[in-house]
Amino acid sequence: MKIVIDEEKCCGAGQCVMIAPEVFDQRDEDGIAILLDTDPPEERYAEIREATSVCPAAAIHLG
Repeated sequence: MKIVIDEEKCCGAGQCVMIAPEVFDQRDEDGIAILLDTDPPEERYAEIREATSVCPAAAIHLG
């Protein structure tokens, strides 16, 4: 699963971090989401999809 975060769109809400903290985090200086795991295991896919669907800025894209 390829995960892309559009930093221009990210509003720093942190929903992705709350749902999938092993995969997402936020930069300290501005709260923009960052990817901790660029190749997450399949057992994380459901939470990654959920994090993508609840992102208020639609800044996470899956491929």
